[in-house]
Amino acid sequence: MLVRDAMSTVVLTIGPAHTLRQAARLMSARRIGAAVVLDPDTSGLGILTERDILNSVGAGQDPDREAAHAHTTTDVVFAAPEWTLDEAAAAMSRGGFRHLIVLDGQGPVGVVSVRDIIRCWVRTGARGAREDAGVLAG
Repeated sequence: MLVRDAMSTVVLTIGPAHTLRQAARLMSARRIGAAVVLDPDTSGLGILTERDILNSVGAGQDPDREAAHAHTTTDVVFAAPEWTLDEAAAAMSRGGFRHLIVLDGQGPVGVVSVRDIIRCWVRTGARGAREDAGVLAG
């Protein structure tokens, strides 16, 4: 299976000035765990995840005052729709993260998460073979 088969095409794009509360509300409403942060000043893409928001709140920071740019990961690993799910899982395992922005050309076309990959593997009965091969070991 390919990333295009597993990815969510619901891509929430926010700006770097969005507060963490605004981002959390938008993510919650769409039932997603990550937002793509598009910074028009740098023409760069970053990612803000539920874990980033949780870490900020856990550190006592005010989600109404904290801007997304201060918590955005900008050193992002991107996936291509043609990647296999094994390639995506390996990239996540190596990087220690749970979401990949999927790029086709220059723009984001989706986000694939560990949950998306597991859902596909379970549906196809392929999980056991990947465990035996060490793909899920980390």
